[in-house]
Amino acid sequence: MTRTVFAVFAELKFRATLIAILAALTGSIGAQSTAPDTFRVRLETTKGAIVIDCVRAWAPHGADRFYELVTSGYYDDSAFFRIRANTWTQFGINGTPKVSMAWRSKTIPDDPFREPNARGTVAFAFAVPNGRSTQVFINLADNRATHDQEPFVPFGRVTQGMDVADALYSEYGEASGSGIRAGKQAPLFEQGNAYLKKNFPRLDYIRTARIVP
Repeated sequence: MTRTVFAVFAELKFRATLIAILAALTGSIGAQSTAPDTFRVRLETTKGAIVIDCVRAWAPHGADRFYELVTSGYYDDSAFFRIRANTWTQFGINGTPKVSMAWRSKTIPDDPFREPNARGTVAFAFAVPNGRSTQVFINLADNRATHDQEPFVPFGRVTQGMDVADALYSEYGEASGSGIRAGKQAPLFEQGNAYLKKNFPRLDYIRTARIVP
């Protein structure tokens, strides 16, 4: 009997979830993957495609972690859960609690600040020094005046799809995810996408994140 598209998708999602869990729980902890000098990531979202060109020299630890997360399938089926319109959009909490919790404490060292937070640049969110783990944001505006002072350290730039990033659903603002520093993300880690889809049904999602030529 021919399998349905839904059955195939469910199997692929299960495999990605298993890979993401194993990557976090096995000996790869503390032995982070080394990314290529440059690489390109394509986010297939519910609004269209966003392409991010990453440059390891800008932020080696950040680029390595992003590469590791993408290749493990971590960002698949994850929400753009926190958006401040015309300022930034944030993602990076996996929709499956076992996956997000496995990676939550797997932090990376801080990178020296090199590239400014211009519109389209991509950086890790963080709350404390050496505390970056999985959450990433796209600068929807030129945020150099505020973000360079923290500093948030860009590791890449959106080269295609800024119109898609601008169009992501933003009306929930801080209510659907708040920030790492606000300490209000527990429901996202404990309940995952089930919580978001029940309480914030209009959020946009990353369907898949893949390394592309």
